[in-house]
Amino acid sequence: MKRLLILTGVLLLCLQANAQPYLQSCAVDVSQDFTDFSNTYFFADSLASFDPATAEGSIRWKRHSLFGRQAFNTTKVFPLPLDMLDFPPTQYENDPQLHFSIDFVSPVTIRLRVYTSSVILPEEESLMLTGTPPRDESWTYKRGNGTHTYTGRGGSIIIREYPFTIMLCDERGREMTRTRHWADNDSTQIKVLPFQFIKRASDNIRSINPVFSLRPNEKIVGCGESPTALNKVGQKVHLFVTDPQSPEGDQMYKPIPFFISNRGYGMFMHTSAPVTCDFGATHVGSAKLFMADETLDLFLFWGKPAGIIDEYTSLTGKATMPPLWSFGTWMSRITYFSQEEGYEVARQMRQNRIPADVIHFDTGWFQTDWQCDYVFAPDRFPDAQKMINDLLADGFHISLWQLPYFTPKNKYFPELIEKGLYVKNEKGGLPYEDVVLDFSNPETVTWYQEKLEGLLKMGVGAIKVDFGEGAPLNGYYANGKGGLYEHNLYPLRYNKAVAEITRKTKNETIIWARSAWAGSQRYPLHWGGDAANTDIGMLTTLRSGLSLGLCGFSFWSHDIGGFVQSCPEELYSRWLPFGFLTSHTRVHGAPPTEPWYYSNDFMDGFRRSAELKYRLMPYIVEQSQKCTQTGLPMLRALLIEYPDDPVVWQIEDQYLFGSDMMVAPLFESDNERMVYLPVDRWVDYQSGKTYDPGWHRVAAGQIPAVILVRKGAEIPHVPVAQSTDEIDWEKVKKIKY
Repeated sequence: MKRLLILTGVLLLCLQANAQPYLQSCAVDVSQDFTDFSNTYFFADSLASFDPATAEGSIRWKRHSLFGRQAFNTTKVFPLPLDMLDFPPTQYENDPQLHFSIDFVSPVTIRLRVYTSSVILPEEESLMLTGTPPRDESWTYKRGNGTHTYTGRGGSIIIREYPFTIMLCDERGREMTRTRHWADNDSTQIKVLPFQFIKRASDNIRSINPVFSLRPNEKIVGCGESPTALNKVGQKVHLFVTDPQSPEGDQMYKPIPFFISNRGYGMFMHTSAPVTCDFGATHVGSAKLFMADETLDLFLFWGKPAGIIDEYTSLTGKATMPPLWSFGTWMSRITYFSQEEGYEVARQMRQNRIPADVIHFDTGWFQTDWQCDYVFAPDRFPDAQKMINDLLADGFHISLWQLPYFTPKNKYFPELIEKGLYVKNEKGGLPYEDVVLDFSNPETVTWYQEKLEGLLKMGVGAIKVDFGEGAPLNGYYANGKGGLYEHNLYPLRYNKAVAEITRKTKNETIIWARSAWAGSQRYPLHWGGDAANTDIGMLTTLRSGLSLGLCGFSFWSHDIGGFVQSCPEELYSRWLPFGFLTSHTRVHGAPPTEPWYYSNDFMDGFRRSAELKYRLMPYIVEQSQKCTQTGLPMLRALLIEYPDDPVVWQIEDQYLFGSDMMVAPLFESDNERMVYLPVDRWVDYQSGKTYDPGWHRVAAGQIPAVILVRKGAEIPHVPVAQSTDEIDWEKVKKIKY
């Protein structure tokens, strides 16, 4: 026993002395590799060569190593120039000169590529891009004293020869940001490692870390469906697809390697490798973009947020317009187990005059709960086809849950192993106990789509594209790539497979997905995952939606009331208008979720919020169509419409619903709250009172939220219908506010 205690103590000391072990499918902190003393560091030092006609050249990189430096009982990390010890020394360069290039994509977009190897791989078709980026000839060149400047419509990019610097300036010549060089440390005692790449001692893999300056009062937004503060300055953001269990931590179902600065620029890191963005978290003046990719492929944008989002989605794709019925109410819980329950939900919705268009069957429609086999349990769904037909006739489309993982007890497990349709480990076996479908394999996609096609042909309206965050990081994929580059791409492949078979079978683009990566916005729609049934869970859900919308996701939803438990009635009541004034609306979570299990007052409130959305359906459709043309979100951060107002870059608890309506949910039990109104005058949708710009304490109306309309806007309305297929479009009436 004593020996066991000693061994346990030693183990605890070892764990304390070392970094915590990596946990499966949790975010990778790429920055850790850039603190390893055993790695070799190469700093971008000077411009070795450059051809202004092609905007190509080479960078001279200075070899360094890290050392601990002690001063007055304080130890800091310090880099020192390193003489190469590689053998034979005549075969390698101590300070290599490596290629970089600039491509001009549009008058306000360029592509910067920096290579860390002399071997430049042939360019492959990118799943994240919709095609080969165009070339623009409008940029003009000017040679300066040790500088090369290209100027476009929105500003300029300046390449300084020594110290090597890439600077972005706006149309007035004001510096927006620049890469950091070691010389930038002369004025500070914090010696920030500059623009660099590393060669890892453990495996010789190279990773790159462009480091840019941050300016006073700079704000950074974007990076995906992040529940933390909207302004990412001061944060360390991991862009690695995870299942965070809930939108309340620092990890994401939908990280997107794209962000926008209030200084007038944006960046898209065109990589599927893990990325860690340190936006002034470890040094207030530096944005460090740690990439596990050996190549920097960076799209740079000039302009205001709306224009930058438009440019970004012109490269990665804009959302297709979802079918009209998808904008209606989705009624769900985890889970309905039988067709009788489905019929009962439909009966109750219609009997209680609550407009609705979708009934979702979650994990329990199979014979064994959670065991996906694409077959309705015959004992509980004795005539699934009749149920689907009956519900469609009553205006209800069906949504079905499934996932891409197959447990050993699943009937398809042996078949998938035999046909090799799974992600493999180094030996060709399973990285996990489950089979994980390999969507990089066309044969897997065909097998999978055939299973969904049968359901869609039965009349199922949408497939819930759940999970997808657990693609093995240490896996080997059929396309020859490893998990380092395939893990983050997995949701995009998954989204694409479901969206394409749905479009082929039904001529409608609609999925209900949880995980995503850059490009997934092409395949609407996505929802926010398993939110907590708390006030803060409601707030972080909104933050998540706003942040994702800033990355080109036009359509998004969430679980009204939260997921984990049955939502308390008071919170549920306040959450309803937020849920209904989102592009798509679903009630889901632990039962009961249905309004008839709550009080009569709650039922009336639920009906009022649902009727509000159905009354606004012409506005929602009109605004949504504009979103598919511009890449803008329906649930919209104020900074998109009012980027010149510095206050709105801090607003994360209210939002624009389309361009003309503003919603301020109640995050606490008070019936009023402070609301910020930018520039325009605003009319209270419920009371008719008009407000000037600025801060106001505003009371909610009968619907428990502050709902405002921009003064002078015309909002089209239509009489309430019980489903979207009953809307009388001849009776659309525009109301001017």
